[in-house]
Amino acid sequence: MTTATAQLTAATAQRHLLLNMTANGSLGPEGEDLLVVQRGEGPYVDDADGRRYIDGLSGLYCCQLGYSYGPEFAEAAERQLRELCYSPLWTGSAHPSAIELAERLSRIAPVDIEHTFFSSGGAEAVETAWKIARRYHALRGEPGRTKAIARRGAYHGLTIGTLSLTDDPGLTEPYGPPAIDTRFVSNTNRFGLAPEYADDDLYTARLLAELEAAILAEGPETVAMLIAEPVQNRGGCITPPKGYWPGLRALADRYGFLLVADEVITAFGRVGEWFGGDRYGARPDIVTVAKGITAGYAPMGATLVSNRVVDVINRPGAVLNHGYTFAGHPLSAAIALRNLEIMERDRILDNVHGLQDHLANRMASLTDLPIVGDVRGTGFFYSCELVGDLDDGGFSDLARAGLIVDLIPRRLREAGLLARVYNRSAPLVQIAPPLISDRALLDRIADILAVTLAEASARI
Repeated sequence: MTTATAQLTAATAQRHLLLNMTANGSLGPEGEDLLVVQRGEGPYVDDADGRRYIDGLSGLYCCQLGYSYGPEFAEAAERQLRELCYSPLWTGSAHPSAIELAERLSRIAPVDIEHTFFSSGGAEAVETAWKIARRYHALRGEPGRTKAIARRGAYHGLTIGTLSLTDDPGLTEPYGPPAIDTRFVSNTNRFGLAPEYADDDLYTARLLAELEAAILAEGPETVAMLIAEPVQNRGGCITPPKGYWPGLRALADRYGFLLVADEVITAFGRVGEWFGGDRYGARPDIVTVAKGITAGYAPMGATLVSNRVVDVINRPGAVLNHGYTFAGHPLSAAIALRNLEIMERDRILDNVHGLQDHLANRMASLTDLPIVGDVRGTGFFYSCELVGDLDDGGFSDLARAGLIVDLIPRRLREAGLLARVYNRSAPLVQIAPPLISDRALLDRIADILAVTLAEASARI
């Protein structure tokens, strides 16, 4: 595509396409540039002008396999479409691809989780988790369990229901009061806390004590579920201390609420395991997934549910009045099955296991730069929390505009790296490279980050 054609494409998008999470009115000839991604190959994407970038964010945490498996997925899709293009999972009807995928997921899911409710994406999966939790408690004679607990800074989706579980006033306040009464408790970010909280036992005890106090304050009989990501994305790849997830399980058992692991990002290898919670001893009642389930080759979400919950909601005569038109779409299910097959065949998890320590060391070295206050993450999922020119580590308006809004994202892209730069109260630079990345590519990502953040440091 020529530059003129690329400019025409961008202009057409500006006139007709409303982008997600975007100040759409700021795009255009007099405003911000629009990145039009035209093709992908391996861990790279090319824009409409032919410039190549390392996809350091795997699309949006979706493209675990990068972009070179198209022929295999096309074969799976063609075979499915020749047989059946669509059939709903509705009122006693199903189709073979969804049945096979549900069985396949049960073999890799956390212990005692053997049932799947399909949806079209992550927010729908979380909505489903809430409705299943409410249905479970009502059928057990506890309809008063109408509250949720989530963590500060968490993001669980943008539908009206999932916004209630998302702690971001910029996202929630424009839409009025929340649909779900939610209590927020601390996440597991230790940056900036007193040094004694470097001790896992002490920090876990503090977090669980705060959570238990919140449960008691709300009334345990009113709490339906607690939802948390094994590694919290919003706020910068926040990992939990040792004992935290077993502690959540103990509190859920003690007070009778359901424990939901939001694995929309962390499942399917992002942190080196099929499910990120496995790394931290999580034993959830419900798991939500999306993104990596199809490696980005088709839209799909799913809510995985434990046997003990299903035993209640599947009581004779009980109806789960919930569903989505495209839940478990045959095409998406066939692609998800092929994705799991490829991940096993090509030992994708082994690649993450083999390189995660190297990436951890390369990322940790960035803390030598003055602008990098903390590096957090695990597997192929990392963030740098940035500190600025103010005494408390924050950024003045001038520094924020010059560095976070302009220089850092511009320099990263000029160097050929697509990463995420958060311009929020705690600015972050985040990477989540494809799980097929080799050592040389990870080094290249780390090098680009180091050069860019060194330039930003010099301007503080």
